[in-house]
Amino acid sequence: MILLLFAGLRWLIQIYMFLIFIWILMSWLPGAYQSRFGQILTRICDPYMSQFRFIPPVMGIDFSPILAILVLDLCMNGLTYIESLILGV
Repeated sequence: MILLLFAGLRWLIQIYMFLIFIWILMSWLPGAYQSRFGQILTRICDPYMSQFRFIPPVMGIDFSPILAILVLDLCMNGLTYIESLILGV
């Protein structure tokens, strides 16, 4: 049961990372954020991404999405570590 819980949490984090990656790529397409899909994706990704907007853009490049994905990856690695501690693997 615990194994299934940790696998599900890791799967959700990977899906969220993928959605953020798509949201980042949409910034290269003019008007993509105004589409229905872009609005839905913005409602999903923007609350998390706004936590990392304290980083100012450097030469017009916003590095906050990289930090956001890195934090999600660290969370996923932390879940794997906690799972190995609990299960003794």
